[in-house]
Amino acid sequence: MNFSLKTARLRLVWILVLGACCISASPRATQAADFSQADASAALKRAVEFYRSKVGYHGGYGYAVSADLSKREGENRITATQAWIEPPATPAVGMALLEAYRTTGEKYLLEAAQETAACLLASQLVSGGWQNPLELDPELRRLHPYRKNAPSNEGKQPKVKPEQTTLDDNKTQSCLTFLMRLDAELEFKDAALHEAVLYGLDALVKVQYPNGAWPQQFSAPPEADKFPVLKASYPESWSRTFPKINYAGFYTFNDDTIADVVELMLAAGETYGDARYTAAAEKAGAFILAAQMPEPQPGWAQQYDPAMKPVWARKFEPPSVSGGETQGIVKILMNLFRATGDKKYLEPIPRALAWLKKSKLPDGQLARFYELQTNKPLYFTKDYVLTYDDSDMPTHYGFKVGGGGLERMKAEYEKLAAEGRPAKKPPKRESVKFTSGVAADAAKVAKALDDRGAWVEAGKLKNYPDDDSKGGIITSKTFILNVRTLARCAAAK
Repeated sequence: MNFSLKTARLRLVWILVLGACCISASPRATQAADFSQADASAALKRAVEFYRSKVGYHGGYGYAVSADLSKREGENRITATQAWIEPPATPAVGMALLEAYRTTGEKYLLEAAQETAACLLASQLVSGGWQNPLELDPELRRLHPYRKNAPSNEGKQPKVKPEQTTLDDNKTQSCLTFLMRLDAELEFKDAALHEAVLYGLDALVKVQYPNGAWPQQFSAPPEADKFPVLKASYPESWSRTFPKINYAGFYTFNDDTIADVVELMLAAGETYGDARYTAAAEKAGAFILAAQMPEPQPGWAQQYDPAMKPVWARKFEPPSVSGGETQGIVKILMNLFRATGDKKYLEPIPRALAWLKKSKLPDGQLARFYELQTNKPLYFTKDYVLTYDDSDMPTHYGFKVGGGGLERMKAEYEKLAAEGRPAKKPPKRESVKFTSGVAADAAKVAKALDDRGAWVEAGKLKNYPDDDSKGGIITSKTFILNVRTLARCAAAK
């Protein structure tokens, strides 16, 4: 080979190498090249200071605010002195701040989490938990049965309307989970925080039904003789039109209500070394076993009456066996087995998984509701008429749910059945390695901050349909995700 040909080929190799380098230097990599842990720390502090001082109110948060901060909402509209409970609102923001502190060790994050805890303590109900919305105005809050208002009334406080603790949609459970984690982080030295957590946990133990269930809402313990311990069965008949009944006291699986309390109680048993909380979780496990429907539909209903028969809740939640809640219950049964090692929690799972598999719709999804005994999928029209037809469904509710995770659940069950209870691993703080990917994710998040330190995104507040402003919104969901991203980068090694 002559020299000129060798030179030409060598030159071609270098061109290809340089070209490959240019191609691999993607915008993501370029963006991360000069972004450091210090940059992530600075962006994190800016974002938290803005959210805490301008979006929150004394540690309370909603779902979203308008970009100009003039309008606020949770599931409903809220005022500037109100906050919301249901995640991703107040307790979820508090948990993100606490996790960011645990990741980075920055004291201002702990102070922000403690402010949110103080907000929750000030708004804890006499019944033990929380209800939406939280009122934080000093005068208006006197109209609510908060524990802080209860002592030494002596006729000075106005009569307040009754409010019930709610377990729906992980409201009270998420509050107690956050407060419990903060209590442990502070080594149980904050007396007011510690007392409030135990007050809430003890309230949940007291209101648990004799069969181990919990209601959707409560204000006081049940009268035990009115709630016999029975096994689930099918009703002889049921109304196909909504009977407008009060469903708050029914045994409730809907939206993972009982599952969330079980997880909370298992965690409380470990955190405080109190066998009462673990026993409450196991008592709930006994209810779950008893609530499994007999053949031909060995799944679970969303809610049961005291006779242990599936029953109506809201106007779009009929007596049925649920393809959604059944999947959640299978997962909690496996968690109970992991916590206790008792194989009785695994026994119902094969029947439930087989029923779910045979109940799949042609597109691989599952119906949220299956008619009792016939197993026909049930839907509603936009006028809330019960039907077998899915062509005119309301859009605010998931009448169909995913069915793609059944094989994964089956494999998880089979592993537990074969190998037994897995060994417990001591919890440890997350350790993140500083990589170009970690830096790029954080750089992207930091760049999205506006001059104030806000993450403004496209969208409108759902509770202000007539608002034609196009300034965008600021959401707790995005704040939580981005805080975690920046904290990981700031603490990366």
